[in-house]
Amino acid sequence: MKFLVIPLLAFCISQAYAEDLLVPLSKFYNDSQELTDSKVLEFWASHDYQGSDNYQNDLRLRYYNPLEVGDWKGRIRLDANIVSNYNSISTSNNSGAYSAGNMFLTAWGQAPEFLQPLKALIGARIFFPFGNNGQWAAGPQIGWRFTPEEDTTLKVTDFSPLLRYIYGWDAKNNSFAVNPTQPVLARNLHIFPTIGFQLAPNTTLRFWDENGAVFNTAGNGWFIPIDAMVLHRLDKNWVVAVGASKQVVQSYQQYDWSTYAKISFNF
Repeated sequence: MKFLVIPLLAFCISQAYAEDLLVPLSKFYNDSQELTDSKVLEFWASHDYQGSDNYQNDLRLRYYNPLEVGDWKGRIRLDANIVSNYNSISTSNNSGAYSAGNMFLTAWGQAPEFLQPLKALIGARIFFPFGNNGQWAAGPQIGWRFTPEEDTTLKVTDFSPLLRYIYGWDAKNNSFAVNPTQPVLARNLHIFPTIGFQLAPNTTLRFWDENGAVFNTAGNGWFIPIDAMVLHRLDKNWVVAVGASKQVVQSYQQYDWSTYAKISFNF
């Protein structure tokens, strides 16, 4: 009997300690519908290693804007970038050359009336076949934002899961015959189990905010990274951040590791 008491006591202590560290699920409030009306302009820079001696530098502009149509309220996001691909044997003339990358538009907002019980944010993303993309792609997304109703030792700020499915198709002028280097048509489920922690009054740590997991539904392959980003608010308008991502499961090829930084202006 005494051999059962010790594990039971240890379990009770660990449960109490875990509740002090983390927020019980019942103590989270769904504030997904409380959208901000701020405009945000961001500049991103990233450096990725894609495996097999291939590297990519990415410079990106990202813009957020509120969107209202009648009683419906939401937000839109526009991303545009230029990229430079190179390896250890690239010539000096080509190693720093940038070309147009992917451009995409994302919109999300309050759920339509028939989906109101989900209390989620419903939206969609569309990729344009510019630069090295070579295909149209689009798909729906659904997300939530849960904030804790009480403070804990780990100071959780929010849990914001998001699911997005992207389906790619050929444009008439972007077939494999015309552009044989274009990527395989997208059939991907993107999973973001985003969670944030308050490190200091103006500093937060966020996991899987920028890079989430990907499940390729065409080949049943997985890409699962560890992704972390530290953000620091300089004042009410300016935010800076640095982050890194490393794959831990890669039966579906994406990248080996990535480092990135951003400067954000809120107005």
